[in-house]
Amino acid sequence: MGKQEVSRWQKFKAGVKKVFSRINWFFKEILKIYSTEDSYFSKKRIESGAAFVVGQFGMVYFLIQSIDTMTTQDLLMWAGTEFVIAGYTVSQIQKEKKRKDENGKPDSGGGPELLNE
Repeated sequence: MGKQEVSRWQKFKAGVKKVFSRINWFFKEILKIYSTEDSYFSKKRIESGAAFVVGQFGMVYFLIQSIDTMTTQDLLMWAGTEFVIAGYTVSQIQKEKKRKDENGKPDSGGGPELLNE
């Protein structure tokens, strides 16, 4: 192997190591959500996001199953429900962003140094 090939291999190994360290960090933070330790992720956001996704799958499944027999009124009700759910979710996220941290400053959310590299 030439020097250039070795250098490429070392860069590849370093890149893979960086990716695995980020994946490791992600799973550690996910596990911290339900522990007493502070986590980068918000438990409430994870749970509301999961509920939103489940609700969306249910709504889309209902639409796929019922599209042949739906009237215009049914379709409008379905679309209205979708907009209400999406609006509520966005509203809750904006409320959480406006909350203050314990020092009275807006909660910036911060971020791990690992992701800022």
